[in-house]
Amino acid sequence: MTAIFESRDRADAATEKLKVYAQPQRLMILSYLLRGESSVSEIYTATGIGQPALSQQLAALRQADVVKTRREGKKVCYDLADDVSRLCVRTMELLLADNLDPKRIMKAATLFGVTTNKPLAGSGTAGFVKIL
Repeated sequence: MTAIFESRDRADAATEKLKVYAQPQRLMILSYLLRGESSVSEIYTATGIGQPALSQQLAALRQADVVKTRREGKKVCYDLADDVSRLCVRTMELLLADNLDPKRIMKAATLFGVTTNKPLAGSGTAGFVKIL
């Protein structure tokens, strides 16, 4: 895999991916979905994001392939799309926590085989960036 610093195209792609997460309502939704699959009404109750904003943000997350849906009759359930999405959200929660725990972040990142030949400043961030 090409490191971000080695390719402008890679940096542009990473920036576009990060934009998906860089919206407060989307981040709230994704954080809630770390707890498991939920219906729209459960997401609304937990986050307080009203209509139509909730629908708009869920659509943006679906379009970016960060969440997946499952229909149960008239009810639509949402979940994080895959382990990469789960790792991104969990890493952000850990990085942005009041009590930053770099060891915990690195443990989560190394579960996905993130390796480096030399230590990086903010090594927890490196694990997050490598999966983009």
